[in-house]
Amino acid sequence: MTVPGASRLARVGADSYVMLVRSGRHTLRSRETLAISVLLPILIMLLFVYVFGGAIDVEGPYLDYVVPGIVLLCTGFGASITATAVAADMTSGAVQRFRTLPMFRQALPAGHAGEGVLRNLAAIAIVLILAAILGFRPDTDAAGWLTAVAVIVLFVLAVTWIAIALGLLARSPEAAGGFTYAIMFIPYLSSAFVPTSTMPGWLRGFADHQPATAVVDSLRAQWGGGADGSAVSAVLWCAGLAVLGYAAAAVLYERR
Repeated sequence: MTVPGASRLARVGADSYVMLVRSGRHTLRSRETLAISVLLPILIMLLFVYVFGGAIDVEGPYLDYVVPGIVLLCTGFGASITATAVAADMTSGAVQRFRTLPMFRQALPAGHAGEGVLRNLAAIAIVLILAAILGFRPDTDAAGWLTAVAVIVLFVLAVTWIAIALGLLARSPEAAGGFTYAIMFIPYLSSAFVPTSTMPGWLRGFADHQPATAVVDSLRAQWGGGADGSAVSAVLWCAGLAVLGYAAAAVLYERR
């Protein structure tokens, strides 16, 4: 007996997987862009640790302090690739061809989302490996690592859907890349690189109450072996942004 709901779900999954593979192949062909998205966060980490780190007063090694912020930057650079790829599809006529096929209508953005999440997680893993080579030693247990990974995955998913929405909003790939500058800039206005207590009062209020600070503080708490409840705030921020990004992407895709 065939279950209609199950067969539809299988078709949705199969169509989305095909679009994911397609997006992955396009990304692999642009090796320069892929390399830059990994190298830039690494270079920024080296810059902060070896150039600015000695002048910044934090508890413990500055490398341990700055790694969560580099994770956010890595995601921001990856978001630029996703937004540009989505805008390229929307302006090249590919969507019109796909919509003539008997396939799940939202398969294209779903494929971009899956590819973006996997690519960003791979880039973050490379950054963490290099950080470990430089001396990054998290003081945590399996539960702490699981919580940190869950927060990272949820944050990457949220940023990826926002990037897809920005790519759909833009009228050209260049404009899409420009829209994502805000995502890459937000971590600088948080606790990612310096304690917010060193900021002016008017800026500190914003820095203390935005998603980047919640995510960074959560990762720092988990990898430092402590727990301050910031994981709850990070999850709520990421879940809200993921829902907002997905809803915006769905509406914009149908309108385009």
